[in-house]
Amino acid sequence: MKLDVNNPVLEDLIDRALEEDLAGGDITSDALIPLHTKGKASLIVKAPGILAGIDVSKLVFLKIDPFLNFSIHVKDGSRVKPGDNIATVEGDVPGILKGERTALNILQHLSGIATQTSLYVDAVRGLPVKILDTRKTLPGLRMLEKYAVSAGGGINHRMNLGDMVLIKDNHIAVLRRQGLSIGDMVRLARNRTPQNIKIEIETTNPGEALEAAESGADVVMLDNMDLDAMRQAVALIKHKAIVEASGGVSLDNVRAIGETGVDWISVGAQTHSARALDISLDLTV
Repeated sequence: MKLDVNNPVLEDLIDRALEEDLAGGDITSDALIPLHTKGKASLIVKAPGILAGIDVSKLVFLKIDPFLNFSIHVKDGSRVKPGDNIATVEGDVPGILKGERTALNILQHLSGIATQTSLYVDAVRGLPVKILDTRKTLPGLRMLEKYAVSAGGGINHRMNLGDMVLIKDNHIAVLRRQGLSIGDMVRLARNRTPQNIKIEIETTNPGEALEAAESGADVVMLDNMDLDAMRQAVALIKHKAIVEASGGVSLDNVRAIGETGVDWISVGAQTHSARALDISLDLTV
């Protein structure tokens, strides 16, 4: 996923973030630092990881003061280590200080997601399996968080509910009460959905997985199955559909899951449990 820095959604996100932090102005800087005091600040990495969000950070500073000079030294998707100077910003110090926290919050959060994603990608390296994200993102930040996943080497699943049909446990529970089987659900979705829309369904055992594939599902999700059940499901489906493993995935078991032969592994932890990457802004006047 590429980041469109001209996307009005991104501009609105930055505006809201700055309004949140500057609703009452920066009374500390305004009281203590003369308006046109010049300075230079460096963004310094404090922990190893993958960078994501540097272009967004630049937009934050330029939204505060379009006359600031922001120079990017390291691109998103790059591996960084403690001490790396990833960018510098020069100009009026009050503008730098007003943008500091918002820019760093976004940069640290996105870099944390990219770093977490890279750990999963590295864990399955050499296997023909892709690491996917989920919709378990913070409200309003999905575009940026999914961008961070791609910066870390992961693949984006659905961006929203309109991207594909995904028949999950609660849909299944309702449809079961109406007497529908797994195959019936897939066929019903296919009959009521445009042909260019892919259909995926959750399954809980190899038999359901085979039924889903034979009924025309494009993607069959193996939901919280153990490794033996996953291997059986993959063998039964035999490339009739893409096979996705989901549920209970961790860095400890992701490679073993990949070795079952599944095509995709979806990991919510990339976005909902990523630890922010430590990055600071060091100012010199």
